[in-house]
Amino acid sequence: MSIWHSFHYKNITLFLISIIIAFIISRFEPFHNFLLSVGDLGYIGAFLAGILFVSTFTVATGAIILLVLAERLSPIEIGIIAGLGAVVGDFTIFRLVKDNLANELKDIYDHIDGNHHFRRVLHTKYFSWTLPVIGAVIIASPLPDEVGVSLMGISKMKTYQFLIVSFILNAIGIFLVVSASLVIKP
Repeated sequence: MSIWHSFHYKNITLFLISIIIAFIISRFEPFHNFLLSVGDLGYIGAFLAGILFVSTFTVATGAIILLVLAERLSPIEIGIIAGLGAVVGDFTIFRLVKDNLANELKDIYDHIDGNHHFRRVLHTKYFSWTLPVIGAVIIASPLPDEVGVSLMGISKMKTYQFLIVSFILNAIGIFLVVSASLVIKP
């Protein structure tokens, strides 16, 4: 156990293991059917679908749950409740990137680019404001949020600012997806 405590790249390792587990579980049919039945839980289902909507591996399942819920709940309700769930998912990613993963990646980056060329570009006055803006656009879109949250996590954004921005963008994005599905419905 002391080897694990002294191992420097715990978070990267756990992240890679979680990707492998998510991939294996996503192929397991009973688990997939369970996730689809979450749509029968109403507001709790919307909250859980919001959590699922932010990850690359669960975005399709989260979207299906949201579309099933759109038949019973209003798009505004779904946007707000699922937006809160999405904040939980995004905040988990944000904390991981901001606190732990960024430090581990910094060590790898320092080894690869000892002169810090990329870091100098990121800290220019023209480029530093674009990270949160690009991150916000990604979070508001139906695309998975990991990249957007990571961009906001490596910027100097405060946690409370991130929570507010994440909720507003996710709620609007989910509302638009659900509303569009009602309009386009065959």
